[in-house]
Amino acid sequence: MKAHWAYLCYVVRHKWFVFCGCWMLGVPLHQAIIHDWVKFLPIEWFPYVSQFYNTDGTKRNVRDASGSYGPNAQAAAFKVAWLHHQKQPHHWQAWVSIGDAGNLSPVVIPQRFVLEMVSDWYGAGRAISGIVDVEPWYSNNKDKMIIEQTTRCRIEAAIQQLKDRV
Repeated sequence: MKAHWAYLCYVVRHKWFVFCGCWMLGVPLHQAIIHDWVKFLPIEWFPYVSQFYNTDGTKRNVRDASGSYGPNAQAAAFKVAWLHHQKQPHHWQAWVSIGDAGNLSPVVIPQRFVLEMVSDWYGAGRAISGIVDVEPWYSNNKDKMIIEQTTRCRIEAAIQQLKDRV
C-alpha cells in the first residue's frame, strides 16, 4: 500500500507541475487538466507502481545518468503500460509512423501537443528532482527522439519560452 501512496503523491505532484508549465506556455486549460489521466487506469497504475517504487514506498532507481530509462528492458507488464502511455498525443512516440517493414517516419506534432510535451518534461523534472530547466535534459536526450524537423524547432522554441517565463 505504501508504494501506491508514494506513486499517487508523485502523480499528483507531476500533474500540478505540468499544469503550471501548460499555464506558462498557453496550453488550453482543459488539456492541462486532463494531462496523464490514463496513469490512473489499472493498465498503467499497477505496472508503474511496481516499476518505480519498492513495496515500502521508497523509489527504485531505474534511470540512467541522462535521466532516461529503457522501458523495453523492463517486465512485460510495464512494456504494455508504457506502450499504452506513449500513445498519448503529448508523447513524441505517438507521432512516429511505423511502416510494415519496420521503418520509422516522424510526422509533424501539432503545436498544442508540443507545448504539452515540453510542459510534461518540465513537470517530470520538477516532480522527480526539483529541476526547473528542461534544456539540459532535452540536450542529453534529443538525439534519442525520432522527431520531424519542424517539430524539433517548435520544441526548442517552447523550451526557450518556458525558460524565459521561469
